[in-house]
Amino acid sequence: MQGKELLEHCKRLKTIADTGILYSTNEYDQERYTELRAMSLELLSMIGGHRVEELNAAFLLVTDHPTAKVDVRGVVLSDDKRILLVRESIDGRWSLPGGWAEIGHSPMETVINECKEETGLDVQVEKLLAVFDKRKHPHTPQATYVYKMVFYCTATSHEIQKGFDVLDVQYFPIDNLPALSQNRILESQIKMVYEKIIKQAWEAYFD
Repeated sequence: MQGKELLEHCKRLKTIADTGILYSTNEYDQERYTELRAMSLELLSMIGGHRVEELNAAFLLVTDHPTAKVDVRGVVLSDDKRILLVRESIDGRWSLPGGWAEIGHSPMETVINECKEETGLDVQVEKLLAVFDKRKHPHTPQATYVYKMVFYCTATSHEIQKGFDVLDVQYFPIDNLPALSQNRILESQIKMVYEKIIKQAWEAYFD
């Protein structure tokens, strides 16, 4: 079994355990699901190299039904059709501006806020381009289960001001992209949504 496939099984195992702990009322079942959860974290520790204590701190017991996390990204093009990217401070590689969906903000509001915070640009959201299930794309493996929403945005201001949490902001030609942050966005995904904009193919892609 491949490492990525094994990771997905472990994440699924943990989700089953969390759901069982949340909903089961029988003490025997509670004990078994708790044991199953501990085993899933031990397996995740072996695969990812993180200590079980770190995983326990990162993945607290759920109080509601476990669900996927949502990552929201914006595609902004210059007048000459170059694509706006931000250089991530965590790994020094490039991505579309964006981040985790915020509670209390719609996906559209989140991408507007993220673009402003990271690039200094005011944007208007035009179209939903894609909803990617990261499991179905060759991203860097991670313990959480993530859906990625990508929106087409047009800039309504023009002065770029780098945010405090990114290293740089630049426009790039689509045929000369820099090293990308594989955990956040893939070249294949960028080229897919870019082509949709150029061809004005507005039907959203979804996995």
